Amino acid sequence: MPRTSPPVQGGSGLLRLEVQIAAPDLRPFLGGNALPGVWSFAAEAPGPHVAVVALMHGNEIAGAVVLDRWLRAGLRPVRGRLSLVFANVDAYARFDPADPTASRFLDEDMNRLWDEETLEGGRRSTELRRARVLRPFFDDVDILFDLHSMLWPSDPLMLVGRSARAAELALGLGVPPLVVSDQGHASGRRLIDYGPLSRRAAILVEAGSHWETATIATMEASGAALLRASGVVAPEHPVLAPPAAPAKPRLAEVTRTVAARTSAFAFVQAFRGGEVVKRRNTLIALDGEAEIRSPHDDCLLVMPSLRTMPGQTAVRLARFVG
Repeated sequence: MPRTSPPVQGGSGLLRLEVQIAAPDLRPFLGGNALPGVWSFAAEAPGPHVAVVALMHGNEIAGAVVLDRWLRAGLRPVRGRLSLVFANVDAYARFDPADPTASRFLDEDMNRLWDEETLEGGRRSTELRRARVLRPFFDDVDILFDLHSMLWPSDPLMLVGRSARAAELALGLGVPPLVVSDQGHASGRRLIDYGPLSRRAAILVEAGSHWETATIATMEASGAALLRASGVVAPEHPVLAPPAAPAKPRLAEVTRTVAARTSAFAFVQAFRGGEVVKRRNTLIALDGEAEIRSPHDDCLLVMPSLRTMPGQTAVRLARFVG
């Protein structure tokens, strides 16, 4: 039976959190064969090192479902190296479907730590300790695919930072069809922004709502497309989701990242991620007394967060290109 936790208060009303998928038992995989929680397999034939990451946030369990299936099915590369990474396993261990937002992280967001100054500095936390363990491993990765899901309603998309190589790869996958080029968050760098990876091909896929079965299906289809495109896994491998029906991919570039400045930030209506505001200078949100307006016609709203703390990204505003 689905589990429903108390609703979350957003800027435009309540969002009821229903967990429709089961968190997999990862105990057989926590030891890893390369690092704790990291499984890495090499083929005899040369090729790229592809890493697929789940659980950067401990409550985003759909990615864990996908990697759990792949490992149990014995997915192996036919060329290059394939690595499957469970990132924040400590936060995942505390996942509770009765309170599913509580285990996003233990001390701090693990996907805001990926810059050299932070990784090499003196600050300490559970997430930083894990990031420092994983860092040398990621230094050797050629193609990164980071599986995420979303709290607030939004169409699925892929984020590619400012990497032209990642954008080209993501557009070739076509699942999901929306690809967004952005500069990340003011509050810290994501794994796809980490120096060595940002110069290669690093993609973050936001596959849908956190705890819905459709999100798992999107992750499986997107991950299968990546493995086929990279040539690392045999395209006919039975564990891979069948190729999706072709969709016309679209690339959007973020023109403005809006971070909340006050605790009173609120959208003027319950926007959904992927909505397009047709006219320039349309009122989108209020941040205290400051107005947030669309900077151009056909303004794409990227992952609006209906409950935002000061300093956090509230929404990214983007323009379609190409």
